[in-house]
Amino acid sequence: MRVGRVTDSGLRQPLKWLGKLVAIPYAAPVIEIVPETPARDAVAIEALYDRTFGPGHFAKTAERLREYSAPLPAINRLARQGDAVIGVCRVWPIRVGDVDALFFGPVAVDPRHQGHALGLDVTAAAMEAGRAAGWPGGVLIGASAYFSRIGFSVVPAGQISFPGPQDERRVMVCDLAGRGLDLVGAARAAPA
Repeated sequence: MRVGRVTDSGLRQPLKWLGKLVAIPYAAPVIEIVPETPARDAVAIEALYDRTFGPGHFAKTAERLREYSAPLPAINRLARQGDAVIGVCRVWPIRVGDVDALFFGPVAVDPRHQGHALGLDVTAAAMEAGRAAGWPGGVLIGASAYFSRIGFSVVPAGQISFPGPQDERRVMVCDLAGRGLDLVGAARAAPA
């Protein structure tokens, strides 16, 4: 019988077995980035948001754009390790001025998997899905030092307005398949 122990970081540790030092091979479960399957994933996604952000995330201005809309499961991307959802980027249809766009977020990564750019991976995969679906551009509220690495850029103050207070230094856009960098005006929910 082989017995092994894996640390929280997923690294194997040598064990003594019958008085001999042995190493037992261990392969961490593969992380897959996949589209959302609502019937399977909705509860796990909400639980991840609660673990990551706590209940206060519903009070943010960004939620005003989401509350009258529905996410786009074919564009949303999840990071899955085995059966566990460990990262997510949900995407919502919005209109900015007269242009249809995607609203990326919230982006969440399980605290045990943070620090390895998994949030960028799921967001970049969602951007690619939006591009493939022909959406002209996207909006995200986030840290420019982080999300600029995958093509988002901060817009000038006042270029996009939101249905509530918003730190304009965190409003970013990306070009997907057309007019993404030309998004100007009031952001509002759009039906899916």
